[in-house]
Amino acid sequence: MRNDPAAQAMNYTLRDEIRDYWSARAATFDQSPGHEIFSEDERQAWHGLIEKHLGRGYGRAALDLASGTGVISHLMDDLGYRVTGIDWSDDMLALARAKATARGRSIRFHLGDAERTLAPDESYDVVVTRHLVWTLVDPQACFREWHRVLKPGGRLLVIDGDFVHTGFCERVIKRIDTLLQKAGWISPQPAPAPAGLADTHRSILSRVHFSNGARADAVGHLLADSGFSVISIDRDLRRIHRAQAAHLGRLKALARGLHHRYAIVAERPANANPPD
Repeated sequence: MRNDPAAQAMNYTLRDEIRDYWSARAATFDQSPGHEIFSEDERQAWHGLIEKHLGRGYGRAALDLASGTGVISHLMDDLGYRVTGIDWSDDMLALARAKATARGRSIRFHLGDAERTLAPDESYDVVVTRHLVWTLVDPQACFREWHRVLKPGGRLLVIDGDFVHTGFCERVIKRIDTLLQKAGWISPQPAPAPAGLADTHRSILSRVHFSNGARADAVGHLLADSGFSVISIDRDLRRIHRAQAAHLGRLKALARGLHHRYAIVAERPANANPPD
């Protein structure tokens, strides 16, 4: 029964699909602007965003959820945090560990589930996520888990966006970009994912909680319902976008600047538990 393909298919969940999708993306993940960091200007822009909402580390414990190849973990390490990164993809973790070794970093990476981290209660001063929330099947269960592992007074920083809806201007820009590439007037930009995975991405996106787009206000309301307080939404990520734009085509950079992207910072209140 253990090797029965039918039984395996029945037990293959959406969360397994998401894990396998990102495992398939691992080998080329760091090649895309917006994933890895390609300039010192962008690095400093990310440092500024993190310091603005979380401050410097001074040895405080930080958990990087869905850490991927470790990009955010390294930024946190730069700022003096004692970083643990968890990811559900062995392929991503292998790359993250190799990168940390090559750079002489002491970041810990291990296999873990954002919904069930297995970390002790109140074990982290800060929790950070980038481009994770839009993929969640049950965000409120995840938010309660993140609340649990934060120390009282600890902070959560969510960096995400609505990658579903596009406004009229963005659609026009993308259409022009496509036509100019076909005409040979501009060089084609690398695809964000291998072509064979595009259908998988669309299928997954249609079935996650935020299938209609992870809007900042909706995420903030769910965080409040999960026990977080002092929730604020920062929509000014222009410094990061400008730095990334140097490594994108002009039209792609313009389109990205129109995305609904944001950072949300929330706090676990002192001596408070999440609601039942």
